[in-house]
Amino acid sequence: MRGRWRCAARRTGCRGLLVRLLTVSALVAVCSVAATTWIAVRTTSGAIKKQQGQLLADDTLLLDVLTGYAATHANWDGVAPVVRDLAHRTGRRVALTTQNGALIADSSPQSGALPEQAWAIVDPLSVNRADPIDPRATGPFRLTGRERRTLEGYALQQVQCLRGLGVETAVAYTPSGRPTIRTFTASNDDSAAVCDSGRLARPTPTERIALRRLDSLVNGCLHHTGLTAVEVLPDFSWRQAPTEPGPASKGGARQIQPCITEGRKTLLRACVSPPARLFFASPETTSQRFRPSGTNLARVAGAAGLVLVLAFGVSVLAATRLVRPLHALTAAAQRLKDGDDTVRVPITTSDEIGRLTETFNDMAAHRNRLEQERRAMVGDVAHELRTPLSNIRGWVEAAQDGHTPADEEFLSSLHEEAVLLQHVIDDLQDLAAAEAGRLRLHPEQFEAGELIAQIATAHRAQADAAGVRLTATAPAECWLHGDPVRLRQAVGNLVSNAVRHTPPGGSVDVRLMIAADAAVIEVADTGTGISPQDLPRVFDRFWRADKSRSRDTGGSGLGLAIVRKLTEAHGGNVGVRSEVGIGTTFTLRLPEAAVEQRTVQSSGA
Repeated sequence: MRGRWRCAARRTGCRGLLVRLLTVSALVAVCSVAATTWIAVRTTSGAIKKQQGQLLADDTLLLDVLTGYAATHANWDGVAPVVRDLAHRTGRRVALTTQNGALIADSSPQSGALPEQAWAIVDPLSVNRADPIDPRATGPFRLTGRERRTLEGYALQQVQCLRGLGVETAVAYTPSGRPTIRTFTASNDDSAAVCDSGRLARPTPTERIALRRLDSLVNGCLHHTGLTAVEVLPDFSWRQAPTEPGPASKGGARQIQPCITEGRKTLLRACVSPPARLFFASPETTSQRFRPSGTNLARVAGAAGLVLVLAFGVSVLAATRLVRPLHALTAAAQRLKDGDDTVRVPITTSDEIGRLTETFNDMAAHRNRLEQERRAMVGDVAHELRTPLSNIRGWVEAAQDGHTPADEEFLSSLHEEAVLLQHVIDDLQDLAAAEAGRLRLHPEQFEAGELIAQIATAHRAQADAAGVRLTATAPAECWLHGDPVRLRQAVGNLVSNAVRHTPPGGSVDVRLMIAADAAVIEVADTGTGISPQDLPRVFDRFWRADKSRSRDTGGSGLGLAIVRKLTEAHGGNVGVRSEVGIGTTFTLRLPEAAVEQRTVQSSGA
């Protein structure tokens, strides 16, 4: 049973190609739809998460910067530039008000009233940490410049000592300006004991004053709870006061730290800005991960199904149209391989397959022509070599039988036939080298007029013997770039042919002319001419207008083919125009003409 999916010659291979095409197309469509959906979901989710992260970072930035400002300033008088800068950096409207609602600063007051609910309370003494006081709030504990330089000297001495013991350290600073030692490699207790003089840990005068005030506040708090007095250290830890006998109870220790915190707040309240309400406009965001609804899922599934159906249908159509001409080309190629040079494939499309089919047909036709030319060339070569070899054999056999004396006439005849044979072989070698691209040229700058004159001189004797007037015309000081030997051979072949085909009393003119971008050499004769149907074949190998293939009117039949190859090797071209009974003109067009021209003429009978 024959169906539309069945191939005549190679059913399995054809179906395999069709199945592969369909499978690949379906996989591509599925992957495209899946990838597009996945990318859309991932992109949306990523954008939402990124936006949420950016909003969180902006929130943290706003609160941190404003809290830091409040911790280092006694009031909000200069906060307006800070608010405007934060609004510019976050792209939001930022506003601060007092606890009573009085406006402190607003980055965009023209945007309308503020929300009723504040986003946060900016208070450096209540930052919702384990230590509720912002570390940047130092107040009376901030060191003077002199104290800082003194402690910095102690710290550098200790750092140099530790580095000498192989411990990598550096100096770090607390918000109050006190230097501390930061260690990057492990150190033993001995090295720390050797380098620590204890001077860095001692309170400065500024700190002692502040600590005494803090001790008073803390012990006042502890007095109401019935606990013993303590002494607060620079890092806000504590120890029992030396004047108090006996250790503090464990239960009382848990109440000491809150008293220290309250005492610090009392000291710092005059040095920090009062609490303020923070407002800012935030773009609408979603706190949930992107999840398509059932309706959206149905739409995506429907679109994916439609894409699959369309892709499958188009793939079937394209695969069917592709397989049919490919099978025809395969069958034609097999017939061509079996020796059928007449095979051709019908061109049914104008796409790539159609162009491939056209190229295949051209290749088959070219192969047919090459085969015909090869057969003709073999016959022509055999014919051209048979005659001189037959003549030589006949003369030699006649001499061996004693019918012909081996005198000077005999040797002259043998030499003439050998020269003819050598001429045919040389022409074949030149033509084969030119067609194979192995013809070597030796280009140089030469005077074209001198070349034309030499050619005319070389063929003067032949022209005089044939009763033909030979003239040569060329501009003076006309320089060309090429191989003068090969060009002399090409033009000489044309002149020799023209003289042979011009009857007595006729003329042959060799002319060199300069065009806009080329040098043109013409060889014109008043000979018998060439018929229009023979003009396309004049440059074929072994072609002669004389169908009897007689040498009375011609040479080897390779001269014009060699002329065309030599001209093309110089980047030029050769053409011919002729009228029967009037004459023929061959034209060689070569690039790079001369720059200075002065006409000279040489003529002869």
